[in-house]
Amino acid sequence: MKKIIVLTGAGISAESGISTFRDSNGLWEQHRIEDVATFDAWRRNPDLVLEFYNQRRKQLYEVKPNAGHSALVKLEKKFDVQIITQNVDDLHEQAGSSQVLHLHGELKKVRSTVDENLVYTLEGWELKKGDKCEKGSQLRPHIVWFGEAVPMIATAQKLSAEADIYIVIGTSLNVYPAAGLVYYVKKGTPVYLIDPHAEMLPDVKNLTVLSETAGKGVPKLVKQLLAQGKG
Repeated sequence: MKKIIVLTGAGISAESGISTFRDSNGLWEQHRIEDVATFDAWRRNPDLVLEFYNQRRKQLYEVKPNAGHSALVKLEKKFDVQIITQNVDDLHEQAGSSQVLHLHGELKKVRSTVDENLVYTLEGWELKKGDKCEKGSQLRPHIVWFGEAVPMIATAQKLSAEADIYIVIGTSLNVYPAAGLVYYVKKGTPVYLIDPHAEMLPDVKNLTVLSETAGKGVPKLVKQLLAQGKG
């Protein structure tokens, strides 16, 4: 069975109503990165950081997967599909995708501030000051903040190198190290880039660009791949 690796960014969730970071009216226009998405911000003003992620978590409970998410699930009928997502929402899982690797953490999870291996699923949308892990330390969002290491990047690089087909959806390919994953794909592997603002990548061969939203472009590509034959 052929292996399809899918790299997704904020664009695939935008049509579900999740605010994107870098577009106009995105989250970072309302908040400075330095104030809400770094460890220094957490030390300086944990109340603001908690509120920022509480509001994002609350929003996540109000939205649903869109046609882009749902179309990717259909690929599992004929292919071994692994999704690598830069998103911290769980819309891929809600849609039914069975293999999802989160590069930048998960919004519905929290972790200990003294032991990063103590990760918990949060009940509800609100994480409060005074919510502690079993070792008595304050819980923080289970998010990879700017300036922090990306623990799953090596796994994502390995998966990218194993791809028989590689699909990039809804990402500007500006945020590293995730943006570099496409360069781990084997020479000759078909690469598809779906994004309304997509541009050709001069160093990526065998590239097909679909300048469409995920909701339109992903179902089209999935239909095409399923029609091509066996996985």
